[in-house]
Amino acid sequence: MPWRSFLPILDWGRAYDRSQLSGDMTAAVIVTIMLIPQSLAYALLAGLPAETGLYASILPLVAYALFGTSRVLAVGPVAVVSLMTASALAPLGLDTLTDYVAAAAVLALLSGLILLLMGALRLGIVANFLSHPVIAGFITASGLLIAVSQVKHILGVSAQGHSLPELLRSLWQALPAANIPTTLIGITVLGFLLWVRKGMARALVALGVGPGLAGTLVRAGPVLAVIGTTLATWGLALPGAGVAVVGEVPMGFPPLGMPDLDMALITALLGPAVLISIIGYVESVSVAQTLAAKQKQRIEPNQELIALGVSNISSGLSGGYPVTGGFARSVVNFDAGARTPAAGAFTAIGLLIAAMFLTPLLYFLPIATLAATIIVAVLSLVDLSILQRSWSYSKADFAAVLGTIGLTLVAGVEIGVASGVAISLVLFVWKTSRPHVAEVGRVPGSQHFRNIHRHDVITDPRVLTLRIDESLYFANARRMEDVILARVHGDPNLKHVILMFSAVNEVDLSALESLEAINRRLGDMGLTLHLSEVKGPVMDRLLCSHFLEELTGQVFLSQYEAFDRLAEEDTTRTSAAS
Repeated sequence: MPWRSFLPILDWGRAYDRSQLSGDMTAAVIVTIMLIPQSLAYALLAGLPAETGLYASILPLVAYALFGTSRVLAVGPVAVVSLMTASALAPLGLDTLTDYVAAAAVLALLSGLILLLMGALRLGIVANFLSHPVIAGFITASGLLIAVSQVKHILGVSAQGHSLPELLRSLWQALPAANIPTTLIGITVLGFLLWVRKGMARALVALGVGPGLAGTLVRAGPVLAVIGTTLATWGLALPGAGVAVVGEVPMGFPPLGMPDLDMALITALLGPAVLISIIGYVESVSVAQTLAAKQKQRIEPNQELIALGVSNISSGLSGGYPVTGGFARSVVNFDAGARTPAAGAFTAIGLLIAAMFLTPLLYFLPIATLAATIIVAVLSLVDLSILQRSWSYSKADFAAVLGTIGLTLVAGVEIGVASGVAISLVLFVWKTSRPHVAEVGRVPGSQHFRNIHRHDVITDPRVLTLRIDESLYFANARRMEDVILARVHGDPNLKHVILMFSAVNEVDLSALESLEAINRRLGDMGLTLHLSEVKGPVMDRLLCSHFLEELTGQVFLSQYEAFDRLAEEDTTRTSAAS
């Protein structure tokens, strides 16, 4: 059983049959056609030679097929991680392209080791610490940066920068030097790919093409653009007119081997590797969970860390760079009928064949075509509507989104994502430091207690019930103390205070000291403090202290019992006194 959990292939592989083979092979053909131009384009985005994208798409697919728990996730280069790779390598000031490629491989190795360590420590829960607003803001800003960074290839100019202001300023200065043939190719491919994405399927169906074949042709749109522009560039001798092309791409197996591990290089790349690992894992596990739900399957987050770790290590050992599960390719894999991770292994075989025999055909492929492919691909990442939705729903979430987008665009991807996480944590602490404390009363004819300002409820002037709607810890303990003491001050009829703990999941030491202080202050005022509906884990912590021994009142199992008994006791005492 342990081996099955560590190597999921031992589970699904035993039941593999001919029908699954057929679905996997079909999906592999379609995904391979899609990945050839996409892998080349993402390598360009990372500042690496085109073949690096192919290398990073071969062994990682095999590794994930062995260790991954998603049946349809397709691992390889993706836009955001490619941008983060470029951002991590640019400041190193490497002298040669060989050094740059080696550094990218080291980055993949570091990312893989970090992911393996997280998997060994069972830190799959780390995905929960990045809020959706931060991820949405970061991906939107990254999509904008990626699109703008590729405009220089569309124009055929040289432009530098890792932030939006730098890129725009550099592009503006280089605009007069734009190469007309390159610009025409870039704009034509952009228009064609946008039409492919938006209208080609409808046009083909209108012409009598079946929906299935139409969908396949749509996915092959980038390949058609590659073939068309490559032939045009070759036939018209456009390199002589200044059109930049991919040039000679080495043919053969990916270069297997360990890159040089320089300690200074490792130190410089460790921080970016951590960010790439976390962002890549969050993106991958989100895609995997979404697609698994559609098949009524489940994934194991900790095992996904292992699978992505091995995939990145295999990429680093085969001349690649950091990889993760991609949304677009995984959706295509799912829609094309992939049944098991074997589809990824078959895709790797297709890409290996392309690397061994087809790379000479890429010599005249215009760089502008790859840039247009990237721009169209990342348009789906840009979701500015998140600003309007977050503003309408929560101003705090809006601040997180806006802060992440702004800092990513202005300061770069690493600062952007780190600042986004910091903003989320600050907002979390700020929100939980102001716990909602509601005064509640009994709903007539029931045993339920609700906010006196929202419902018509039964109350007793001698019994005050405050429902604490937050776990209690150091950041909100003093505020809770102030709210309670402010409410009871100057109320001559009050005899009992009940703290309803139904929403309290944790009480830390600071909060315990505040509860002790409240108990003493209320006792000095002649008031009795009670607790109700205390959860088991919270009660276990309280039993480890002297608080319950010093509590002036009681701990009630239910709020109804507490209110009913205390109100009745005071009524009996009042009657006896009269």
